[in-house]
Amino acid sequence: MQPHQILVVIDPTSGDSQPSLERATWVAQRSNSSIELLLCEYNSALDGGYFFDGPAQKKARESLLSNRVKWLEKLAQPLRDAGVTVTTEARWGKPLHTMILQRIEEIKPDLVLREAHSHSLLQRLFFNNTSWQLIRYCPVPLWLVRDVEWRGERVCAAVDPVHSSDKTATLDHRLVKATRWISDNLQMQADYLHSYAPLPRTMIFDSELVAAYEQYVERSAKQHQEAFANLMADYPIAKEKQHLLEGFPEEVIPAFVEEHQTDLLVMGAISRGNLENALIGNTAERILEAVQTDLLVIKPTDTKE
Repeated sequence: MQPHQILVVIDPTSGDSQPSLERATWVAQRSNSSIELLLCEYNSALDGGYFFDGPAQKKARESLLSNRVKWLEKLAQPLRDAGVTVTTEARWGKPLHTMILQRIEEIKPDLVLREAHSHSLLQRLFFNNTSWQLIRYCPVPLWLVRDVEWRGERVCAAVDPVHSSDKTATLDHRLVKATRWISDNLQMQADYLHSYAPLPRTMIFDSELVAAYEQYVERSAKQHQEAFANLMADYPIAKEKQHLLEGFPEEVIPAFVEEHQTDLLVMGAISRGNLENALIGNTAERILEAVQTDLLVIKPTDTKE
């Protein structure tokens, strides 16, 4: 996962306090990475409004972006003074996630950082959550930053080794490799977690299946134990750093993160694009709403190492 170039999405509404930039600086100084600061601006009053004609609107937008660039340069200067290579880019347009994805396609960064903003289920349903859109479509690792005190001490990878496709199996290994890189290069203690939840007894109505429920639970536990052990067998990771827990991921993972004071949670996300997934959201989206820690989302389609 060696990040040679990091793209940081700057929030123009947050002033000089930019947690995503602080986190990117922390990573860049430990990995010798360069940084680009991206700011995307849009105001409907300067786009087809009634108070400006075409040339005046264009001039007003250019003036606004020029001021934004000056501000980005102000944010960049302390990093440059510390030896980090930093470039800046300000653009006009909407929606925000489309502008970000366009810039990702242009410069092909190794890592993208943006502040995470939690939204309600109704907002997610109507696709208003930029973080949700980036989780689905960002082709490179996406680091969603919480506005909390950063200790940079513990990282946890949440894997799902019980799968039926090579795509998911590849993703599990990407998560482990990325977490190992973070542990080795950013000096963070690493944990590796897999959680599973057998079908509840209350959802089984067939009498024969009810009678064999305990055997089903045992078989399920054994299946997950073996799959998790097989995944971790490829890596020199101490047993005490491997955690197999029973329970629903959206409940177990946030509880583990809180108990172990995890600073960064590493997860995979696979977009399926069907209506059910749009309504409910995948595991990464639900956990994003539940945890109060940074989240690094990795997609199986990312070809960077």
